[in-house]
Amino acid sequence: MTENAFVFDVVGVEQFEQLVVQKSSDKPVLVDFWAQWCAPCKVLMPMLEKITASYQGELLLAKVDCDVEQDIVARLGVQSLPTVVLFKDGKPVDGFTGAQTEADIRTMLSQYVSEPVQDAEDPVQTAQNLFDSGEFAQAEAVLKELLSGDDQQSVALVLFARCLAERGALAEAEAVLNSVTDDEQKYAIAAVRAQLAFLRQVVELPDMADLKSRLAKNANDDEALLQLSVQQLARQNYQPALDNLLQLFIRNRSFADGAAHKTLLQVFELLGTEHPLVTLYRRRLYQALY
Repeated sequence: MTENAFVFDVVGVEQFEQLVVQKSSDKPVLVDFWAQWCAPCKVLMPMLEKITASYQGELLLAKVDCDVEQDIVARLGVQSLPTVVLFKDGKPVDGFTGAQTEADIRTMLSQYVSEPVQDAEDPVQTAQNLFDSGEFAQAEAVLKELLSGDDQQSVALVLFARCLAERGALAEAEAVLNSVTDDEQKYAIAAVRAQLAFLRQVVELPDMADLKSRLAKNANDDEALLQLSVQQLARQNYQPALDNLLQLFIRNRSFADGAAHKTLLQVFELLGTEHPLVTLYRRRLYQALY
């Protein structure tokens, strides 16, 4: 059991039946299928716990260790990790595989459970909710008012930098990040720095829809795959971008003077060696190299 009373581990098929299938008749239950060796799982799980906590008891989160609970895995037909399945009224009704943004997960959940209104007295949470909904200007306005006073929260500063990045104020965003000294924000800061680096590169690139259309017509379009990866990195969609870059490296490592390899190394440097995705994809790159 975690510190969050609405998050729990499931052990055995009988407990799965009681805590997931039966309880989902009362309130929706997210089931997170994970494993110790799965780096993306370690990125996703804290996000799911945060989302669950925000529902204040109207949503439950069940965690299933796939290395241990093989019977449950077989019952649900789980084939890749991470996999998340939403149960409601005793049956699976929705879900996803792979990394997802918090906004995408909340959009999925909104069809099945109402999210409580956040306390209006918490401007950082208000700004985060606006940002997650794509209302970047409104989020920036809330944070600007907060940061105009004495309350210089590091979380608020990092989110403010993200808002600045979204409207193209890259130099201002960089300056804000430079003012944050809280070591607990190092992953968040690294992620925003990565976004800034790639936002500078996407100015002259085709948009994502055009690139995806090109790849649908020709899956071996190396230029489109590289440019799509950079667009994804600019939007902090790291896992699909890293997948695409690794695919390009394996298929044509010399393309554009080794751009796939160089970009992978750039992402590793920007996110930091301790980031779970860096650990995973550095190992995959090494395997591709040798």
